[in-house]
Amino acid sequence: LPESPPPPYSRLSPRDEYKPLDLSDSTLSYTETEATNSLITAPGEFSDASMSPDATKPSHWCSVAYWEHRTRVGRLYAVYDQAVSIFYDLPQGSGFCLGQLNLEQRSESVRRTRSKIGFGILLSKEPDGVWAYNRGEHPIFVNSPTLDAPGGRALVVRKVPPGYSIKVFDFERSGLQHAPEPDAADGPYDPNSVRISFAKGWGPCYSRQFITSCPCWLEILLNNPR
Repeated sequence: LPESPPPPYSRLSPRDEYKPLDLSDSTLSYTETEATNSLITAPGEFSDASMSPDATKPSHWCSVAYWEHRTRVGRLYAVYDQAVSIFYDLPQGSGFCLGQLNLEQRSESVRRTRSKIGFGILLSKEPDGVWAYNRGEHPIFVNSPTLDAPGGRALVVRKVPPGYSIKVFDFERSGLQHAPEPDAADGPYDPNSVRISFAKGWGPCYSRQFITSCPCWLEILLNNPR
């Protein structure tokens, strides 16, 4: 039987059990429908750069790396469109298909987690920042410099349930980010990167202290985020 469609989008209510995330309503108000609609261009506004020999190819706004524990699998995936789907297998989307990335040996925990990616996420660049919408049937976990509180000492990892969205990178707050404490850092610190794990969390509230202990995760490397 074909896999069921992604759950309907919705907002995280203050009454929801995830209230401890302590995020404003506006942070979680962006929906997949709005992301899709934002890609629709009026007929008079469309231009194909490939039709002009003098046109310059637009630069990608981010690159996506897929990791399994400490091993990067496949090449960096450059994103040129405003929104991209990152999913497990066809025909669950059109974009970055993680199921097609081969690795000679995989642990059982990685195989189990890969089976939970499903429809994955929709990643979208908007005027106020970068948004991620959880299209799958399992939670995702997110950390970025603009989700951490300025001056905070602890790593903050947000749990995003299926059907919800979150602003994973805020352009206005990007100048207020801070380097994490040495004991909270796992590898080089990049003030313009976002980390997203599938199904498994990490950080002070979890048994996994570092994202490299998570079976399947993404590194979103923003290119000139403003």
